[in-house]
Amino acid sequence: MTVLDVTALTKYYPTFQLDNISFQLAAGTITGFVGANGAGKSTTLKAILGLLNIDHGQITYFSKNFFHNQTAIKQDLAFVDGGITYFPRKKLRTLTDTTARFYANWDAQRYQTYLEKFQLDDRKTPHELSTGMRIKYALAVALSHHAKLLILDEPTSGLDPVSRDELLTIFLDLKAQGVTILFSTHIISDLQQCADNILYLHQGKLLFDAPLTELLARYQLITITDPADLSQAQKQAFQYAKAEQVNGQKLWRGLTQQPDLFPDSQRSAVDLETLMVHIERSVALVN
Repeated sequence: MTVLDVTALTKYYPTFQLDNISFQLAAGTITGFVGANGAGKSTTLKAILGLLNIDHGQITYFSKNFFHNQTAIKQDLAFVDGGITYFPRKKLRTLTDTTARFYANWDAQRYQTYLEKFQLDDRKTPHELSTGMRIKYALAVALSHHAKLLILDEPTSGLDPVSRDELLTIFLDLKAQGVTILFSTHIISDLQQCADNILYLHQGKLLFDAPLTELLARYQLITITDPADLSQAQKQAFQYAKAEQVNGQKLWRGLTQQPDLFPDSQRSAVDLETLMVHIERSVALVN
């Protein structure tokens, strides 16, 4: 089942264009949404949440057109922002009572279950909570109206490693329950632990939309000492090259989808962070 279907999403700005973005999210999966600063991730999230007007495209949630069914769709949708803020001096129970009125499917018992699971005291105020606990509170609220899709924007940013690992475990548990998650982050190692699929936005264009394992299997990292030593076929296969200083020696590293063109001694596996760094910082080889 397709939970979210985005087709030809386009937004024009004077100095930037979100260009013809299309992707789908399958039920019960975690999709990592990555890209450098300024790639258009925030614009995309705002667009699919109805927070800005788009110039072209179609957005469908749960087989319903978003623009014609926003109120109904938002009953099954939750957004959690890593920089989330509340009325800092209001008690959590007051904030929850207000929020619950907007959701027909609000489940008070489920909310209490998540308070206990996350060790939250709703007599406290957001001001008294750590960043990690505020995010857990946002998740408790989201899950208490039985949200089928969570859209998370940098939810682990600023958290210590233990808190991040705990949240990733929660996300995997939710996935096992059939919840779908779209997870935007700059902490790429988090996605290596939990993501099924990767959406990679580059300069306003969707560069990759693929399962994580399949994406990483496409490439190997190649390390050479001098591009001039490459054959023409190797140069054409040597993508996203960048120079690095290693123990005082200048080396060239790049990615290839044709590893058989290179000796075993020059080849190594690639992870998602390495892939991103090479794509964002690559230079063209001199022919």
